[in-house]
Amino acid sequence: MKPRVAIGFLGSTLDQGKNAERWQRWRPTVSLCQHQDLQIDRLDLIHGTSHAALAERVAQDIAQVSPETQVRQHVMDLKDPWDFEEVYAALHEFARAYPFDPDTEDYLVHITTGTHVAQICWFLLTEARVIPGRLMQVTPPRRWKDGDPGTHSIIDLDLSRYDRIATRFRAERQEGASFLKSGIETKSAAFNRMIERIEQVAIRSKSPILLTGPTGAGKSQLARRIYELKHARHQIKGPFVEVNCATLRGDGAMSALFGHIKGSFTGAMADRPGLLRAANTGILFLDEIGELGLDEQAMILRAIEDKRFLPVGADKEVASDFQLIAGTNRELARAVETGRFREDLLARLNLWTFALPGLRERREDIEPNLAFELARHAQASGETVTFNKEARAAYLAFATSPEAAWSANFRDLGASVTRMATLAPSGRINETVVAEEIERLRAAWRRTSAEPDAEILAGLLGAQRLAHIDLFDVAQLAAVVRVCRESKSLSAAGRTLFAASRAAKSSTNDADRLKKYLARFGLMWEAVAAR
Repeated sequence: MKPRVAIGFLGSTLDQGKNAERWQRWRPTVSLCQHQDLQIDRLDLIHGTSHAALAERVAQDIAQVSPETQVRQHVMDLKDPWDFEEVYAALHEFARAYPFDPDTEDYLVHITTGTHVAQICWFLLTEARVIPGRLMQVTPPRRWKDGDPGTHSIIDLDLSRYDRIATRFRAERQEGASFLKSGIETKSAAFNRMIERIEQVAIRSKSPILLTGPTGAGKSQLARRIYELKHARHQIKGPFVEVNCATLRGDGAMSALFGHIKGSFTGAMADRPGLLRAANTGILFLDEIGELGLDEQAMILRAIEDKRFLPVGADKEVASDFQLIAGTNRELARAVETGRFREDLLARLNLWTFALPGLRERREDIEPNLAFELARHAQASGETVTFNKEARAAYLAFATSPEAAWSANFRDLGASVTRMATLAPSGRINETVVAEEIERLRAAWRRTSAEPDAEILAGLLGAQRLAHIDLFDVAQLAAVVRVCRESKSLSAAGRTLFAASRAAKSSTNDADRLKKYLARFGLMWEAVAAR
């Protein structure tokens, strides 16, 4: 049984009493440690400076009735204990600094003492998992008898009428959403709604999360921020383990993911725990999960559902309790139809699916992300670099125009800012630096559009899949991909590709027609347009 820890305020009124008189009355903090069926191993007692003597006397009395209880005193001076803002801020700071370890300790938040405001704030922090514990209260006996501690119970509160606290709770959620966006004030309403929903899911669910979208859209960064958010809320304890499944090939994939035992194959000179076990009590991020082989997919499914799997060469299963986040730039539903992805695994992953848009679909967010990239460069290099007014305007005009392809999405933007910041004279990006960078980007995107058919498709499909496609289809698909990359949207690409059909009134939905064509090869518009 885990040690039980109680956290609560000193009752400045109810815990009073002098000399022998104090044993003739019910005192909530002392009674908390007198229940035969509720052993308290440690009590973290919060009090103001003016009540230090009372706190010390209560601690001594607890030592008499419950010698096994360790009392730790915490001084918290509140100017107005009925002020919601002050009390919440003080308790929030206390909780953030507290070294919670829910795997080894059981936490009870004692709300019998303290003002009603404090009780409500305790509930808010516990409900939000800032405090990973349960609320409890003690009540006095109906008729006082020496040594009768009264009763104790786990309780719930209805906060629906407390508008100011509800506002604080909404602010906590907004803080979580901003955290997932790295603090960037994005302007895309659709993207902001998606991030808010991801924040809800991240703190309330342990089920797998599937992040889809083109390469460079930020799937890996978002997965890590989800981990950091859950870790800050004491929901996970283990590490963040990231795996690019596209780098796993053959027998080495099984060994890397699930581990192996010594001597299980040639070269296995020692036991290897594997990445799944490394992610125990943490998060495993499988990027490009669509690249895994069917055998690995089957074992991943078992590991998700049963938290157990068999290392290579072993005859005994091992356990690992991790949460899975998967990423892909492929249309997994189409991969299921063609037999390249397991339907049961997709069904397990598809509970929470979020499609991240590419930078071309979020042009209104280029400006705040430009500031973010400059700040990140300053942190990495130790040098602050800024734009002059004209240079900034010129760069943003190009960056937000249809001419800017942003084929590698945020990786393109990050690299662009790094180049300009490096070349900026005296830490100031001027018009000359911007003009050179714009030409550099134009040239790079022209080279991308001039790639041979096989190179274009190899980057999208992989060499192995490309080898099984007829030359006729290769030429046709490569032409379609080029048009997609030059178009602003799926509808615009469809209008270009099916212009003759539309003129003859034989085509009614060009976008849907193009989407279905790409799906034949397991491709999504976002992945094709953004490569």
